[in-house]
Amino acid sequence: MHVLSNTSLSCGERVVRCLLGESIDRIPFGISVGWRPWDETMVRWKKQSGDIDLNPGVVFGYDAGFAKPAITMGMFPAFEHVIIRQDDEFITYRDERGITKRDRRDRCSMPEFLDYPVKVEADWERLKEERLRIDDPARVLMDWDLFRRRIRVTGEAVQVGTYPYGVFGTVRDLMGDEEMLVSFYTQPKMIRDMMEHLTTLWISVWEQVANEVQIDHIHIWEDMCGRQGSLISMDMVKEFMMPCYDRIADFAQSVGVRIISVDTDGDCRELVPVMMEHGVNTLFPFEVQAGNDILEYRRLYPSLGIIGGLDKRSLAADRAAIDRGVEKCARMLESGGYIPAFDHLIPPDVPWDNFVYAALQLKDLCYGKE
Repeated sequence: MHVLSNTSLSCGERVVRCLLGESIDRIPFGISVGWRPWDETMVRWKKQSGDIDLNPGVVFGYDAGFAKPAITMGMFPAFEHVIIRQDDEFITYRDERGITKRDRRDRCSMPEFLDYPVKVEADWERLKEERLRIDDPARVLMDWDLFRRRIRVTGEAVQVGTYPYGVFGTVRDLMGDEEMLVSFYTQPKMIRDMMEHLTTLWISVWEQVANEVQIDHIHIWEDMCGRQGSLISMDMVKEFMMPCYDRIADFAQSVGVRIISVDTDGDCRELVPVMMEHGVNTLFPFEVQAGNDILEYRRLYPSLGIIGGLDKRSLAADRAAIDRGVEKCARMLESGGYIPAFDHLIPPDVPWDNFVYAALQLKDLCYGKE
């Protein structure tokens, strides 16, 4: 159970201590992707609420999360955004990461991924030289005095790492799922070099941040699981990915970073113990429809920081379903190390009234109201 602190904490310190299972004044509220609606959901909510300027974060008083310095961890320079073809319903384009997609104009579904910048080793070597150089000082262009003033005022903790940057996740974005998974067998040297080079790049950027401010949180985006579990075996995870995680963990320890988190959708039960052995102490969002049960994770891993795991689908059902989720949240809060959130973006079939009902109950739990 959380031990309550008599001292009022800053929002950043509250989040960090909560995830570490330490004493806090109350539970952080409204943190993570699990409180954000899809664009289409917001359109519906604005109509249903009658508020054209609706902002759920303002309505419910979400806590601030993490302050992220303006650093460049990916393509630099970025690829030029090029529209290839378009009609009234669809648009095909190459994005800033060099990925060619076909997307609905209303962005109400996942895009169709058509092409990627890396297919063979020559593509990767060219990309390293042209857009993924480690020694480019322009990756960190910050007014540090302004940033330090911001975090003094807001009390936010400092985070480096964000979507779409991960040891597995970024390589997949460079190659596509199928080509990457095959390349673990056909081009293992290249896969290993991609992961190692990206890790070196990120750490070099984070070192520059650490010279200016205290980093509290390193986030790694992977999205490497489906309903069947991890897209690669744990042997491959350990061989290819974990040397990079060890380097990240060593860096974190050297500069006093307290939280290393991973975001992966799908069934992550195989990954959790492996990642915890290599420095990760927080995971999210624990998608329920993929078979994740946060109560079971808490039983197995008492020290793991958990964010999410409340079934977003319950918000589109009845209030009894919502109540069951609130009860699960209450049970999680008894053991500590948990920040309540739904298990991904809120989908468009969720009525505003249902979300209000759920959010107010969860806020009461976070603030300790009976």
